[in-house]
Amino acid sequence: MKLKVVLLTIITMGLVACNGMPHNKKTILHPYHSPQELIAKRALNQPDGQAKEYIYVWDTSQKQNNTQAMYPRSILTQYCHEQGGKFSLLYKSQLSLVRDSSQRKRLSANRGVAQGIGAYKCHMGDLTESWIASVEPIAERQLNKTSQTRSVRLLTRLMNESEVKSFYRPVKKAAVALENKATNAAKATTPVKPLVAKNDIKESARKELEKKEADKKLLAATPKPAPVAVAETPQQQQMKLYVAARRDINSARNLNNACNNAQRAYNYGKQQGTEGTRVYTESGMLVARCLTNISTYSTRFPNAKGQARRILNHLATQYNHSGAKNMLRQLN
Repeated sequence: MKLKVVLLTIITMGLVACNGMPHNKKTILHPYHSPQELIAKRALNQPDGQAKEYIYVWDTSQKQNNTQAMYPRSILTQYCHEQGGKFSLLYKSQLSLVRDSSQRKRLSANRGVAQGIGAYKCHMGDLTESWIASVEPIAERQLNKTSQTRSVRLLTRLMNESEVKSFYRPVKKAAVALENKATNAAKATTPVKPLVAKNDIKESARKELEKKEADKKLLAATPKPAPVAVAETPQQQQMKLYVAARRDINSARNLNNACNNAQRAYNYGKQQGTEGTRVYTESGMLVARCLTNISTYSTRFPNAKGQARRILNHLATQYNHSGAKNMLRQLN
């Protein structure tokens, strides 16, 4: 009888201890392997990659609903924090993609839209490579005539440092002043044509020649417009980075830069089509090689082999990649 009482007491104390233990297991909301995969699988854009519509002003009967315009930024923030990064605003949006001035005015006056757009950077420190995401409005509209509900089309895309500077950097005042100065100087050198007597044909011809010469000088002083660069698609950018990384790694040159290019290509995630899958998986294989065999790159990470195993497990299980399986066996 005493033995039963002792056993019952021990079991009861064990149950109380289990119930009292805190549950520290963190819930992973975004188990994706790259920001590009996050953008695609959380459908921040339309399936074809075009801007997606979000409600930013609700009708009076739906005032209790929150704005949807903060959704892309919220998802990107959560993903960055789960990866151990710090998410911050890099550039404010100038609404440069919104062509209609009245639409720009309405969007800029809405706090929910203003707080959810612009360029944001996820600072990863030494964990892995940092990344930049841009959330930009394209247009806005009233959904129908009987409702005050309005929607905004937002385009979410990844950018590198040069792309984000080119897109968000404002026109410098000094450049504008220099252009105005050149124009004024050219005007000052243009001679004023004096009155010419009707019969003085030679003098008139001489003045006309002087005017043409002045026009040539003015044309030469006028700055020529810079050529407009055609934006590459994410798939084209990923392919370019992958090809450069593979070339340099195979030739054992610029290895640190090559590994950075491989990581950037892998961060784009799986693009559409068979070729998109191949470039994504092979970029991952290059990153795994960098983390295990290239010391100038792997020493930047505290657990390089662990990160390589994580990438290889993903490629082996999700894409049945034979090369990833073989490399895993060599690491184990």
